[in-house]
Amino acid sequence: MSYSWWNTIPEHLDPTIVTVFGFPFRWYGFMYVLAFSFGWFLIWHFTKKYKIQAMKREQLDSVMTWLIVGILLGARLGYVFFYEFAYYANHISEIILPFKFKNDGIRFTGISGMSYHGGLIGAFLLTSYAIKKQKLDYWKSVNTVFLVVPLVYTFGRLGNFINGELYGRPTESSIGMLFPHAPENPPVLRHPSQLYEMCFEGFVLFGLIYVLWRLFPKVRDHVMAVYLIGYGTARFFIEFFREPTHTGLMANNAEIMTRGQILCSAMILSGIALWALRAYRNKARRQ
Repeated sequence: MSYSWWNTIPEHLDPTIVTVFGFPFRWYGFMYVLAFSFGWFLIWHFTKKYKIQAMKREQLDSVMTWLIVGILLGARLGYVFFYEFAYYANHISEIILPFKFKNDGIRFTGISGMSYHGGLIGAFLLTSYAIKKQKLDYWKSVNTVFLVVPLVYTFGRLGNFINGELYGRPTESSIGMLFPHAPENPPVLRHPSQLYEMCFEGFVLFGLIYVLWRLFPKVRDHVMAVYLIGYGTARFFIEFFREPTHTGLMANNAEIMTRGQILCSAMILSGIALWALRAYRNKARRQ
């Protein structure tokens, strides 16, 4: 069977940028560096351009440092607790060490397994701490962070695509791609779900939030809620095209909801509750 250049893109991507003394430097890790740098620039840009609040660079540096720690720590622990708790309960050292201890010695593997939802929780908690520590306006700061999160998020999904991981379900559509790490032999076309997520959970969601943010001043106090609802909704539907990596909600030996859809449902409900709570408190202050 003949394939187009589009179908075979993943087969030509090398996840490793360069290997130095046996240690590989990968595109996925580099994407984190780009994401955090871009996030710092966007927060600073929006804060100054739209005069959101007075903020010094040192304050933003502190907030970003805690945010980065929150994302990395939360994403790792989220993966451990949400997806592979049974395994890591018996391999505790592998939670934070980039090595696997085998009978024939120690093997460098890098830290494999990061959870978006865990990273979101960790980032929220430690960023909230940093904002209060720096004595910045809490909701103005949080909502500015969530305004730029969708664009920052795109780097992570691009890294997943380069790695050839988190690919989609099999498809007969010409939009499908051949992923080298998929289990089939011979390979079959699969949805490039990483690109779907990069597009809809990243670019489209940012465009939606930004337009609402500019056109409706009241939305500026609810950006976090809009993000939770928007991301949760987009990811929920993209899960229908993404190959499940872990068992979700089952009934009669059939999967009703994937693990990701369960977590996204919680995000949507949290966003709705947050909007309602903020609206109620704002109304109470005006009375």
